[in-house]
Amino acid sequence: MSCTNLTSVVIPESVTEIGFAAFYECTSLTSIVIPKNLTKIESSVFRGCTGLTSIVIPESVTEIGSDAFWGCTSLKSIVIPKNLTKIESSVFRGCTGLTSIVIPESVTEIEGEAFKGCTGLADVILSDGVMEMGFEAFRDCTGLTSIAIPESVTEISFGVFSGCTGLTSIIVDANNKVYDSRENCNAIIETATNTLIGVCKSTIIPESVTKIKHGAFNGSIGLTSIAIPESVTEIEYQSFTDCPDLTSIVVDDGNKVYDSRKNCNAIIETESNVLVAGSKTTAIPESVTKIENRALSGCTGPTDIVIPDSVTEIGFEAFKDCIGLTRIVFSESITEIGTRAFSGCTSLTSIVFPGSVTKIEPDVFNGCTSLTDVIISKGVTEIGSNAFRCCTSLANVVISEGVMEIGSDAFRACSSLANITLPPGIKKIAKDAFYGCTGITTINVPAKKADYYKKRLPEELHQFIVEMAPVKKAKKK
Repeated sequence: MSCTNLTSVVIPESVTEIGFAAFYECTSLTSIVIPKNLTKIESSVFRGCTGLTSIVIPESVTEIGSDAFWGCTSLKSIVIPKNLTKIESSVFRGCTGLTSIVIPESVTEIEGEAFKGCTGLADVILSDGVMEMGFEAFRDCTGLTSIAIPESVTEISFGVFSGCTGLTSIIVDANNKVYDSRENCNAIIETATNTLIGVCKSTIIPESVTKIKHGAFNGSIGLTSIAIPESVTEIEYQSFTDCPDLTSIVVDDGNKVYDSRKNCNAIIETESNVLVAGSKTTAIPESVTKIENRALSGCTGPTDIVIPDSVTEIGFEAFKDCIGLTRIVFSESITEIGTRAFSGCTSLTSIVFPGSVTKIEPDVFNGCTSLTDVIISKGVTEIGSNAFRCCTSLANVVISEGVMEIGSDAFRACSSLANITLPPGIKKIAKDAFYGCTGITTINVPAKKADYYKKRLPEELHQFIVEMAPVKKAKKK
């Protein structure tokens, strides 16, 4: 609807349903009267009604559709009707003014992202009746300090309380048959499997825990230290990503599967020598052979990383969004660097990409806005799509001989890029490889290769092509 001048509405008593997106983005709407016989509010009905401060939903309502109140930032309170059985996905997402909510006993399911981003939400009461809590249901509710999980809950999905930076207390009802918070650990543990699935910044992992679930600590802002007990035998993928304040990781010396050798402040899988999770103070030991996917993603602190000779592989998004990283030194033993491995490392200033890696994967350095100089060593044959996209400070790029292909948008929006040096023999350059590089002044190409590159570069770049002096061959003695 998006009637931005609509300020108030009185819905007639004969109306039983409000249709899809009926008042979508009516940003001036502050008052609405809903009839007592209403049974259904469909999806997105009040989405984006930023002026709406309060609304009384009658007890007759049995269904509220997904996104119904998404982005109602001025909504301070709401009473969920007692006949509602499900809170659908994203119903109250982004309602930043909402301070408290009571989930009535009639509700059995809270769907994914239902209260995501409700930053003002400080008080949540889950009545005994709730059975399922969906994906990221309360993610980024930064004002939430404590939560009590009732006896009735039997299913808790990934990341329910991720990003709840104020959360310090998690208590599971002692009569719950599926989950517990043993030993006052301030965490949610799946009782039958001893799997830790939900945490807060004051979580202490009990000695009896054997497994840490995928994403358990994901987005735990405020978490500064963690101790992995001897009992833990499995740590699933992405368990400690985006923990920007984590400075200390210690694995118990008696653990047979993982270790934190040489006080490295990281978790290493002992048998494979794979570093699976790191922190802002991680120092990579010489014995490590691989840095796992997303191992240090979102760790804001590492400023200077030296990759030891033992490492042959850096995984997908391994250092993504390490915003404090200023320098990275690669060894020539690395053979693979995964997609988006250093994407968003906004403080990284220069790199020498090793020739031992034949392909620069897509998005590897996308968004490294402080990067000024790049040397791509001999041995690299392909620069993938978006590899250096939006590196807005990048001024100089030297591409060594051997590169055969530059992919789509490889240097897109590198607005400071002035000087490019191309080797002989690049067979394919995507037409948009240098799109948005408005600062280009010189494209250096080998002697007698101007016409060759005019066939491979878009016409608007031809004016910048400059042939370098021929390389003199050494005389045979």
